[in-house]
Amino acid sequence: MRTRRPSRITGPTTRAGARVAGFNDRHLRHPGLQRLSRDTYLPRALADDVGARLAAVLLTAPPSAVASHLTAAAMWGLQVPLQDRDDGRIDLTVPGATRAESRRDRRVHRLALEADDVTHRWAHPVTSPARTWRDLAGVLEPAALLAVSDQLVASHCSPPDLERQLARRPAGRGSARARAVLPLADPRAESPMESVLRWLLHVARLPRPELQVDIRDGSGFVGRADMAWPDRRVLVEFDGDLHRGRDVFVRDLRRQNRLIAAGWTVLRFTSADVLGRPDDVVATIRAALR
Repeated sequence: MRTRRPSRITGPTTRAGARVAGFNDRHLRHPGLQRLSRDTYLPRALADDVGARLAAVLLTAPPSAVASHLTAAAMWGLQVPLQDRDDGRIDLTVPGATRAESRRDRRVHRLALEADDVTHRWAHPVTSPARTWRDLAGVLEPAALLAVSDQLVASHCSPPDLERQLARRPAGRGSARARAVLPLADPRAESPMESVLRWLLHVARLPRPELQVDIRDGSGFVGRADMAWPDRRVLVEFDGDLHRGRDVFVRDLRRQNRLIAAGWTVLRFTSADVLGRPDDVVATIRAALR
């Protein structure tokens, strides 16, 4: 059986760039290459790499184009839950009037940019963390925006940074959402789905929980609760994929027994609960707090 040679094109390119490098249309039809849009190409091995896709898109984008929105979120290492809008396209913001249009490989946003809204990451222009937050407020649901906000204030910027971005663009798409979410941003949140659960509690007007609460009994430290209401001896744990391992499962059971013996009501939920039956989750916590 004849083995096809790998493509000699090893990085992002355009049709014109390929011809300058000595390649022809036959080389561009190699199965190891993926045509992103019109005349933009990328090796298939790099198709899932957001940095490589961005580099390819920027080859035919206006010089003023800046990675933004969901692309910027990925570049800053932010996990965005509840996201079914991410179709793999690169988000670009272009300030002012240009002929740039959205294509199969890019989503173009026409928004003004201040000088400090733009920085560089992976050698590419990208919106700053705070500006990325303000842009995401226009496209994300509040629960997902809270998850992003928690991550940002934990690692990239402070609540005042986000407040300044909101003050810079106080009206328009996403402004009300940003204003509602910002007071709840908390660097102690340890997972996006915990943030989603906190938003559910906020909307249900339940008392605001304390996060990452150290619990002790007569023998000493028992564990750290994701969220708790110490005055009511109620705690909530979100069990992600990590908790499916046998060793973790055994430790969780032993800790839960100690917590119950110490007089705590322990409630544990998974993403199937938070996403699939949110009303039941809220009702269960409300009943425990009573």
